[in-house]
Amino acid sequence: MTEILQTPKLVVVFGGSGFVGRHVVRALARRGYRIRVACRRPDLAGHLQPLGNVGQIQAVQANLRFRKSVDQAVIGADHIINLVGILHEGGRQKFGSVHEFGARAVAEAARNAGAGLTHVSAIGADTQSPSAYARTKARGEKAVLETVSGATIFRPSVIFGPEDGFFNRFAAMSRYSPALPLVGGGETKFQPVYVGDVAEAVALSVDGAAAGGRVYELGGPVVASFRQCLEEMLAVIERKRLLVPLPWWVSKLAATFLGLLPSPLLTTDQVAQLRSDNVVSEQAEAEGRTLAGLGIEAQSMATILPSYLWRFRASGQFQRRQTA
Repeated sequence: MTEILQTPKLVVVFGGSGFVGRHVVRALARRGYRIRVACRRPDLAGHLQPLGNVGQIQAVQANLRFRKSVDQAVIGADHIINLVGILHEGGRQKFGSVHEFGARAVAEAARNAGAGLTHVSAIGADTQSPSAYARTKARGEKAVLETVSGATIFRPSVIFGPEDGFFNRFAAMSRYSPALPLVGGGETKFQPVYVGDVAEAVALSVDGAAAGGRVYELGGPVVASFRQCLEEMLAVIERKRLLVPLPWWVSKLAATFLGLLPSPLLTTDQVAQLRSDNVVSEQAEAEGRTLAGLGIEAQSMATILPSYLWRFRASGQFQRRQTA
């Protein structure tokens, strides 16, 4: 008998060259999928090639603001993943054009291609939120489900991992600053989730193990305040820094000026986001729309942070560890 070999599924990943994207691409490559990474600068996506076999991963140019590039990127796709998002506006990258218009463009392209769709949003997405980021994320979700009713949506809390912009940023600040700011007093609660766990959840949706038409909320095993997150980070890098609570009005005033920087440390929209806790809802827990519901055992900050924050210790990897 002649053995008939089936061609592996083609998965198109929009935003696959970013922080979360590289981990999603790795999880898909391990499963043997063919992967097409759609990003604005494919010439800067060479770091993805070692994550798979020769020819398994291909980078192509696409920009969610230009519909034709989106349609061309999904030709022949079996499943499409949209990871594209921005934390602050800059240049032509606006919340509405990326989170809303872009999400609808990808969803319509997926529908026209007859492909499955996974969309990554964020906990806190709410059309009534004072934050433009959260409002556009919610409208993007609505556009996705209106266009592809069987789409799977993931809402992660703050994502941490080797290339994150949260712990790495504050750890870098602690190298030079004797104090670190606690926006709004540092009482906002997060449920930090490991990027590898988020990537595994996304890969499971491609496998068909996550229900379509549902919104999953992804959080880690520990709920921690902003203050507790920074205390955990400082303990890992073995530095003592003063944590200074900033009232909301001071935080907003500081963000007004910091937001003018090319890569702002804080914006007024982010201050608005921080007024609400960023944790998995009780309803999502009850309905199993979580990592645990997908069969994923979430990794904790205590387990993962030392694996990449060691470089911020005074002597890096050569720091002598203090014994209790």
